[in-house]
Amino acid sequence: MPAIDASKLPWTSLGKSPESRRAMIQSTLTTNPTLSLAETIVCNTFQEVESVALARLPVPAVAIGPLEAPKSVSSAAAAGHFWAQDEACLRWLDAQAPGSVVYVAFGSLTVFDAERLQELADGLALTGRPFLWVVRPNFADGVGERWLDGFRRRVGEGRGLVVGWAPQQRVLAHPSVACFVTHCGWNSTMEGVRHGVPFLCWPYFADQFLNQSYICDLWGVGLKVCADADERGVVTKEEIRDKVARLLGDEAIKARTVALKSAACASVADGGSSHQDLLKLVNLLREK
Repeated sequence: MPAIDASKLPWTSLGKSPESRRAMIQSTLTTNPTLSLAETIVCNTFQEVESVALARLPVPAVAIGPLEAPKSVSSAAAAGHFWAQDEACLRWLDAQAPGSVVYVAFGSLTVFDAERLQELADGLALTGRPFLWVVRPNFADGVGERWLDGFRRRVGEGRGLVVGWAPQQRVLAHPSVACFVTHCGWNSTMEGVRHGVPFLCWPYFADQFLNQSYICDLWGVGLKVCADADERGVVTKEEIRDKVARLLGDEAIKARTVALKSAACASVADGGSSHQDLLKLVNLLREK
């Protein structure tokens, strides 16, 4: 388990609003005692990466991850999606070279302002690589379809594709995807690990900074973007371009990513640690 920087505790990354921080602290104070009332805690992780953290929970835990929707469930039928998934992006990925595409997705809650959005757009263009970018309807303040249409025309669909929402598990499993620019939400983290995709980490709030520490400092399968060099505190287009190039040129990161994928796949295979924990959970439920 990585060390936690006090400046990155979940309630310190919610902006300057005292109300937001108090709400997060209150939620933590309410949730933590509740854990001790449970017989078992079910976690979307696997023993090979979090055995120490799991052992420190107040009650026994079963680690049954990385969780993934079965292939028999179509994207249209899958539960839990906020927006309709654009399956056409999979056909676009089919037309790209293996290991060439930068996949960019920031989950369902991250919000960019216009300045940060422009730097990200320009940075993706500067990479010289094809990219698939998920821009959900409420992703950026004050930026609408007119801006997106202009950006699409500027880069062209052969070079970059912008969609409202994507079938992420299938995207990350696609052989054309080279790396994942992510907010480091835990589901996205586990999905990237499961499919062996290196990460460029851009956390937004709450636990995402700790998840970034797992990815970059503990597992060594990603890099962090840095806004410190810019006086505005903005991640610049040059930073994005340079970090993507560095990430994809780092053979050690690639090797660790492959090894972590292997461990994740082994955990959910018959006899693996997550498979065994799932059987424990099933037996526990049967006893009830």
